Amino acid sequence: MRITWLSHSCFELAESMNVLVDPYIRDNPMAPKAVEELNPDIIAVTHGHADHLGDAEDIARQTGSPVLAVAEVARFLDRLSIRSEGMNIGGSLRMGDVLFTMTPAIHSSEINLTDPPTPGGEAAGFVIDDGIRIYHAGDTALFSDMRLIGDLYRPDVALLPIGGRYTMGPREAAIATSWIRPHLVIPMHYNTWPRIRQDPTEFRDLVETLCDSEVVIMGAGDAVEC
Repeated sequence: MRITWLSHSCFELAESMNVLVDPYIRDNPMAPKAVEELNPDIIAVTHGHADHLGDAEDIARQTGSPVLAVAEVARFLDRLSIRSEGMNIGGSLRMGDVLFTMTPAIHSSEINLTDPPTPGGEAAGFVIDDGIRIYHAGDTALFSDMRLIGDLYRPDVALLPIGGRYTMGPREAAIATSWIRPHLVIPMHYNTWPRIRQDPTEFRDLVETLCDSEVVIMGAGDAVEC
C-alpha cells in the first residue's frame, strides 16, 4: 500500500482502490495538491468539522466518488445530492475489496461549514483494511479502548493526531501507540496552524521509550510504501 500525507489529517491510501481520508485541501495552508488533482475511488470522513469534511462535497461532485461517513454527516451530504454511505461506530462496510470499520473517537462533531452549524453526530475513526490494515484515529483524545482496537483489528499502521489543544498531544499519542502496537505509526493533525504547533520528534522519542513501533515523520506530499 502507498500512503501519502496531504497534511493535517488528510491521507491518500492506494492499493486495490484509492481511498482519500478527511480531504481538507483548499483552506489548508499546508496542502501540497489542489482539489482538481485528486481522483479517489472512495472518500472517508471522520467527522463534520471543516478541517475534516473539508472539500468532500466538491471532490465527490468532480469524481462521482461516494463519501463514507457517520450517519448524520452522510444524511447532510444526501441533502446536497452527494452520493454517501452512512454507517456508525462499531459497524463495518465493504466497498470493493476494502473493508471499513468505524471506531470511536472522543471529540466534537458539528458540521461547521454551515451557518448556523448542523449537528454532525459522533466523531469517529476508521480501520481501513485493503490487505494492509490502517487505523486512522480521526480527531480524538486518548481513551482506554484503543487497547481493544489494537487487540481486535491489529492495525499494521496507525495514523494518530499529536497536535494537542483539540486532540491528544505527543505524550498521549505515544501511549496510544504502545496500546495499539502497529508496525508503523505516522503523526498527523499538527503544525497546520500555530495553535497545534508540535515537534514530531518529541512524539518519536516518546514512542521509542514505550514500544517497538516505527515512527515515520512525513512532510506534506510525502509517501511511504508498506
